[in-house]
Amino acid sequence: MLREARLALQQRPKWQGAVLGGIQELGRFAVAGSGRLRYRTIMKCGPRYMRCPTENCRRLPLAKAASLIGFSMIELLAVVAILLLLFTLYWGPSTSRNREREAQRACQTQLQKIYIALNLYANDYAGRFPVLTGAVTSAEALDALVPRYTVDTAAFICPGAKDAPLPVGEPLRQHKISYAYYMGRGTADAQQALMSDRQVDTRSKVAGALAFSDNGKPPGNNHAKRGGNVLFCDGRAEASPPCLPFSLLLTQGVVLLNPSAK
Repeated sequence: MLREARLALQQRPKWQGAVLGGIQELGRFAVAGSGRLRYRTIMKCGPRYMRCPTENCRRLPLAKAASLIGFSMIELLAVVAILLLLFTLYWGPSTSRNREREAQRACQTQLQKIYIALNLYANDYAGRFPVLTGAVTSAEALDALVPRYTVDTAAFICPGAKDAPLPVGEPLRQHKISYAYYMGRGTADAQQALMSDRQVDTRSKVAGALAFSDNGKPPGNNHAKRGGNVLFCDGRAEASPPCLPFSLLLTQGVVLLNPSAK
């Protein structure tokens, strides 16, 4: 039977072989053509799926994967809310109060730096602090300290005030400083005030009197409405609210000189 089948195949007409060969050729062309067609379609349209690199690796539709990449409106609002919270914490009232307290403490340090120069001056002048007849501002009276006893003119500007910085080593009388000065005192007046932040006026004051601005407006507002600092003749510096907890009296021969108003 096998032999008969082989003979029948050999004896088939030539046109049948041509037809079969053509069909085979067309089949190969169709397979190759369909492969090229699929390749071009994917290249033009992009992949329909993407792989998710997780332990449960699975194929995600590309549209869903793209939605996972962007920000949603809720996420954007959450970021904005966090930024507003951080801004409020940094610039809010509590932070402003902290900065004002730090400025007031730094002011005490500034006054004690000035006291070193005042003490050096007093050692050369029989225990007396600078006196200038006819002086009307504190800068005029304290001008004797610069540059012989100090060149640190920055110490004469209160950290809480908005006064312009002073050139290093230049005479004080040509500029405006931040502090008031009790002219006429000496080292023997240990319990008396020697300098202070700018005061509301130049009069003698008892305990409970208003010495510094209580509304943040000038005069006497070096530290807004938080009060000010007072330097005593023994070198200590104390903070005071706007209304004094102690007296600042003008004894005989002593005048209070405020900074220039300009």
